[in-house]
Amino acid sequence: MTRWVSEEGRAVHEPRERGGGSGAAPTRADRARRVAHVLRGQVLRGAFPDGVLPDERALVAEFDTSRNTVREALGLLRDEGLVARRQGVGTVVVGRAYQHPLGELSGLAEVLQRHGVVVNEVREARSVRPPRTVARRLGLAEGGPAVYLERLRRVDGTPLSLDCTYLIPEVGEPLLARGRDTLEKHDVFDLIETAAGTPLGTAEVSVQAVVADPATCAVLAMPAGGAVLAVERLTRLADGRPADLEFIHLRGDRLTLHATLDRARGGPGAAHRQP
Repeated sequence: MTRWVSEEGRAVHEPRERGGGSGAAPTRADRARRVAHVLRGQVLRGAFPDGVLPDERALVAEFDTSRNTVREALGLLRDEGLVARRQGVGTVVVGRAYQHPLGELSGLAEVLQRHGVVVNEVREARSVRPPRTVARRLGLAEGGPAVYLERLRRVDGTPLSLDCTYLIPEVGEPLLARGRDTLEKHDVFDLIETAAGTPLGTAEVSVQAVVADPATCAVLAMPAGGAVLAVERLTRLADGRPADLEFIHLRGDRLTLHATLDRARGGPGAAHRQP
């Protein structure tokens, strides 16, 4: 028998061995992992508005599994800092995650203002000679200057991201002239278009999950060895020139990347689809 996850995430795909099947039977750890996948998605989407998960008996019935499997799944979420057990209440959500849409070119602060109070701490803001690879990507002459910004972002007091940004001089120098207070109160994308007067166009983004180094863990108040989403984003002006190269480390336990994607007409596999 096989159960599938519904669109609302209310059931889990959990093969049950009935004999005659192929492959090894799933272990309790396998089943717990599958339950944790669904519950994690619900927690991150805010599916429990009162902040309390269903009790163990309800989860056993929901996922058609054992109490030990449910307890192991909840233990995985506790280890991730998403939930905690409180006497007399049950399992409650303690770790909030924020969504960042991939389908729009927005600064992180612009997006996170929808979720809470955003505070930008400017750790560094100055003219530098960028590494050669950075200069090439920004279309700068080797040995020429760039503007470097390093910012720590907090949402409702929780450190969320460490942003290291290189800007071409004509875009970055007007930002430096505005002073640290302006840099802390406004998103860089907004400042580029207002202070520098140069509209933005497109961006190329890559994302990789990595283990954070000790220094980054300390700045982001993360446990040692925690995972971050390492985002590299090259943003271009409306005329196509590179303007802004960012290296962003996002706490993997506090931010999710979200996109709604369309199946491309005539793309790979189109020849195999029926009209």
